[in-house]
Amino acid sequence: MMASLTRLTRLTRLTRYFPLAALLLSLALCAVASPASAAEVSVAVASNFTTPMQKIAKIFEADTGHKALLAFGATGGFYAQIKNGAPFQVLLAADNETPARLEKEGLGVVGARFTYAIGKLVLWSKQPGLVDDKGDVLRQGGFEKLAIANPKLAPYGAAAMQTLTKLGLLAQLKPKLVEGSNIAQTLQFVASENAALGFVALSQVFADGRLTQGSAWIVPTSFHAPIQQDAVLLKTGKDNVAATALMTYLQGDKARAIIRAYGYDL
Repeated sequence: MMASLTRLTRLTRLTRYFPLAALLLSLALCAVASPASAAEVSVAVASNFTTPMQKIAKIFEADTGHKALLAFGATGGFYAQIKNGAPFQVLLAADNETPARLEKEGLGVVGARFTYAIGKLVLWSKQPGLVDDKGDVLRQGGFEKLAIANPKLAPYGAAAMQTLTKLGLLAQLKPKLVEGSNIAQTLQFVASENAALGFVALSQVFADGRLTQGSAWIVPTSFHAPIQQDAVLLKTGKDNVAATALMTYLQGDKARAIIRAYGYDL
């Protein structure tokens, strides 16, 4: 560093006599002042993690200079896209099975996978007081539609079906079910009141330790398989500095604080 500053001092003196030296000085100053080259990473993000990841991406860019390009959707849909050559470099799934499968199939970097969050399922309505704190509204009826995510594509949808089975209500409520292609669309059904209530991710209706609006029942974790959400570095991102930096950043204190604030366990 001292040698670099000495060379810059000499260049400064030369600029008094040689215009070309002025140009060289300008280029040298840029080289010294600029941080390491920033890069971009393409990230496939499970819909339930939309808001937390948007916040994490902002502070990730501010702290590292790297930019995360985010796409949101159903984990099952992303799996099919990645298998067909979609240029994602990191997958933040809503389960742990999909990242493990991609790793096994040679599309994920072995040893780079980790659990970034444990999701929670919630029965939610935009209407205050409609959903009680035990979920008895499901037995009482009085609603026309119950929204869930597609259980074949979205782990939260699969957890909703397991919950209805556990409660012994699947056959009774099946005619009332409306499916969203992912958990984001499911939330939209309920938020627009096209469905009176629905099973969504707690993170979608919870922030800073409280419910944002409406009424809700947080489903006991014993009612469904654990929603263990894993991140995997894809082979396409192996040599991308932004991709590896993001994987590390997600395990740091700043990212984890945001994840907790949206109701996830770690």
